[in-house]
Amino acid sequence: MKKPASKIRADIAKLQEQLKVAETREAERIGRLALKAGLGEIEIDDAKLVQAFEDLAKRFRGGGSETRKSPPAQNPAGAASGQNSEA
Repeated sequence: MKKPASKIRADIAKLQEQLKVAETREAERIGRLALKAGLGEIEIDDAKLVQAFEDLAKRFRGGGSETRKSPPAQNPAGAASGQNSEA
C-alpha cells in the first residue's frame, strides 16, 4: 500500500530534524578537535582553511587506498610529538 503524500512529508520533516541534530553533533566534534589542535589561535582566511580541510578529507577518504608518498618524520627519543591521541 502506498503512503499518502502527507505521511511522506512528515517523514521528510522528521529526517531533516535528525540530519540537523547529526550535523550539529559533528560540527561540535570537529570544532573541539580543531581548537585542541590550535586552529583557534591562528589567523587564516576562511577559504584557505576550507581548502586545507578538503585536502585533509581527501587524505582520509577511499578506504585507506591513498598512502603517503614519504614516511612520517621520526622524533628523537624523548621528544614530544605535539599530537593528541583523540580522533
